[in-house]
Amino acid sequence: MQQNNKSSGLTKLIPYGFPIGPLLAIAGLSAGLVSGNWGPIPTGLVVGGIAVFIVWLLLALMFAEGFWNKRSTEVGTNAAISTLSILVVLGLLNSIALRNPVRLDLTESQRFTLSPQSQQIVKNLPQPVTVTIFDRAPNPSDLELLQNYQQQAPQQFDFRYIDPEQQISLAQQFEVKSFGEVYLNSRNGEKRQFVQQINPQSRLTEAKLTSTLEQFISDRTYTVYFLQGHGERPLEAGSPGSMSEAVQALEESNFVTEPLNLAERTEIPENASVIVAAGPKQPLFEGEIEALKAYLNRGGSLLLLIDPETNPQLGNLLEEWGVQLDDALAIDASGSGRLVGLGPAIPLISNYGNHPIVRDFSNGYSFYPLARPLQLEEVEGVEQTPLLISAQESWAETNPEQQQLQFDPERDRRGPLTLGVALTRTVDEAADSQLPTPPEATESPEAEEETEATESPEVTESPETTESPEATESPEVTESPEVTESPEATESPEAEEETEVTESPEATESPEVTESPEAEEETAEQTPDLDKQARMVVIGNSEFAADGRFELQLNGDVFLNSVNWLSKQNEETLSIRPKEATRRRIEMQPAQARLLAWMAIAILPLIGFSAAALLWWKQR
Repeated sequence: MQQNNKSSGLTKLIPYGFPIGPLLAIAGLSAGLVSGNWGPIPTGLVVGGIAVFIVWLLLALMFAEGFWNKRSTEVGTNAAISTLSILVVLGLLNSIALRNPVRLDLTESQRFTLSPQSQQIVKNLPQPVTVTIFDRAPNPSDLELLQNYQQQAPQQFDFRYIDPEQQISLAQQFEVKSFGEVYLNSRNGEKRQFVQQINPQSRLTEAKLTSTLEQFISDRTYTVYFLQGHGERPLEAGSPGSMSEAVQALEESNFVTEPLNLAERTEIPENASVIVAAGPKQPLFEGEIEALKAYLNRGGSLLLLIDPETNPQLGNLLEEWGVQLDDALAIDASGSGRLVGLGPAIPLISNYGNHPIVRDFSNGYSFYPLARPLQLEEVEGVEQTPLLISAQESWAETNPEQQQLQFDPERDRRGPLTLGVALTRTVDEAADSQLPTPPEATESPEAEEETEATESPEVTESPETTESPEATESPEVTESPEVTESPEATESPEAEEETEVTESPEATESPEVTESPEAEEETAEQTPDLDKQARMVVIGNSEFAADGRFELQLNGDVFLNSVNWLSKQNEETLSIRPKEATRRRIEMQPAQARLLAWMAIAILPLIGFSAAALLWWKQR
């Protein structure tokens, strides 16, 4: 009798015990597949689930007579199989999604996505680097940022957290003084650089880490001189129309900035990487313009930001490069600027040329208040690439004083207009057309060694002396094939190396060298010597780079990329820079905070209860 009672109890429990085993097995399989670690817990769940299922099956066969023939068993089995199938499908989908992550960043400033410049810098790291954070535990936001960097180049970028109290020797090696210090070091330990001090109020930022990476991989310092003395924009913060934000951004990108007054010196400093003339209002002296020309003819780089209604007397210099400043005002009648609060006199640019400076801008926005258009004319030896192109509905207004801005087909020029252009010219071609004494003669080691006449001030500085028969008929200078006929072949290190390679036995065995000598010449032509290349960027506006506008949209990226390209650095890193997250925190007074607390914990609940009580009273 008691045995029959036990059998009856087990028979009632059998239907409920069926899902336990499969659920435990599925939990173990999911944990193992997702984590990729088949430790004690996933393995135990799988084994336990199988064991429970076997026990349930044995009990069902032993004590549940007719159990398998019941309709409830059939329905329950079908439901269980369907449930198991859904769970298996969900587990497989979860596993596939984990191994092929797809992220969609919907934040306004793309807070959880690295900027294109950060991605380019990490992918182009010349050597493996490691970020070392001396702290007790990782901060979630810092950890996510570092993981984003690591995903771009796992082999080149790594990070680690070090507790300075646990690893004292390593902390002493880095000379750590407090918790939160972040360092960037090469994997071989030869180079190390301090990044920043992190704490609860100041976390690790993409802008800081990317700028430090940029400085870390650079092997030299670039000096940018800002021309002064002609009403250019001031560089000090607080002055009206200052460019202090642009200067600070340059210094954070491993540039050294210095003011330059050409009235106090007659030539451009030798260490000048880029000369910037930002909004000159008064004309430059003739000597200053000649100094700029000589600097360009030596392979220099010049950034001109010229506002409308100004005449810095740079027409002759720009004419040699095929650029003419239009005495008009760019008007944008497309209406796109009005959507973001900009008037027709502030062209909103979303169309960019095919150039490294604006390569990654796509349809991003930059704007230029009161800009003057540029007119381009082809000049032999000068490569011109428009950077900033206004909308089709824009025009060059020649009479901006009129009350109603309207296109005049007889006087105005119809758009699209070019507001910025990048220019490139080789030094050799410039020297042939501009300098009385070719720079190759003075720069050639052979010429310096063979004759002292070319180095003497009488020959190089006096036109009379250079035109004298002794100087022009000198065989060492004028008849030397290394100088006059093929400067690239004699002066280019690459060419010399290639010549040596073709003469070596190893090189003659190489099919690339022996079978296609023309390919060597083509390769040499495709990789021009940047030191022999003069560069210029002209933009018909300087207001876009002033304080208050520099950080908006892509304005700062246009300026910084222009300076970077002019300094002849790695063009692969020219892209859109990381933006600081917009501050959304609400700052409340103590009284406001107390009122908000009372609203949340007392007033609103009391209103709800009162309404419910009143409703109950009416329906009673």
